[in-house]
Amino acid sequence: MKRLLVLVAASALMVSCAALQNLNSQRLLQSGAYAAQALTLPKADVQAYVAQYIAQLDAQSQVLPASDPYTKRLGNLVGKLTNIGEQPLNYKVYRNNEVNAFACADGSVRVYTGIMDLMNDDELLTVIGHEIGHVALEHTYQQMRRSLLTSAAFEGLASTSDKVAALTDSQLGAIGQAMIEAHYSKKQETEADEFSYSFLVAAKRNPWTMVQAFEKLQTVSGSAVTGPVSSLFSTHPNVETRIKNISAKCEADGYKRP
Repeated sequence: MKRLLVLVAASALMVSCAALQNLNSQRLLQSGAYAAQALTLPKADVQAYVAQYIAQLDAQSQVLPASDPYTKRLGNLVGKLTNIGEQPLNYKVYRNNEVNAFACADGSVRVYTGIMDLMNDDELLTVIGHEIGHVALEHTYQQMRRSLLTSAAFEGLASTSDKVAALTDSQLGAIGQAMIEAHYSKKQETEADEFSYSFLVAAKRNPWTMVQAFEKLQTVSGSAVTGPVSSLFSTHPNVETRIKNISAKCEADGYKRP
């Protein structure tokens, strides 16, 4: 009798292990399919997902109206810069003391009052030019697509349909977390710096303001400057090296420091 019970238990265990192995295999294949889909996710889909997150972020933030002096200042500063290539840009100011600004794959540019208080117009334009550079060079798209590979949101998105789905709160949260944790590479940061440099020159601004902007950022680098999408310090490393590189370029191009 005992032997029979042992055989039954062993058989049940084998069946359970086989079922578990089959389930794990299915999950592995499914995960691989989701990863492949994330890698080939069209730019328009990524932008649509990001736009949904930004809409939620705007709703949760104190967005200043068009009549506010901060918003008027930003509007005067960016002027007619309403698109980069075929990508439309939209600007908003958050009343928030954090020293932060960011741009996303959908063309959303958000500037905090904290950084506007810290910098003059030329320095602020440097930061905006850098962030827009990440959009223009498709760094934000590439970053978000990679982030989706490790996001808990993507399994739900990929299994919904072939079209862009409306995100749940948990999926929006997962995408937001992916954006927080994502970092640009050193190469991408250098490319965005070069974009900002050319952007300032084209606007007939002295590119030395890039150096001044970075130096001001260094003065607050020891404080808590975290934002819901990215911190200018967690995503913009090697500031000292970049200051030296930009300074050398300004000198080589004949610009004098103000």
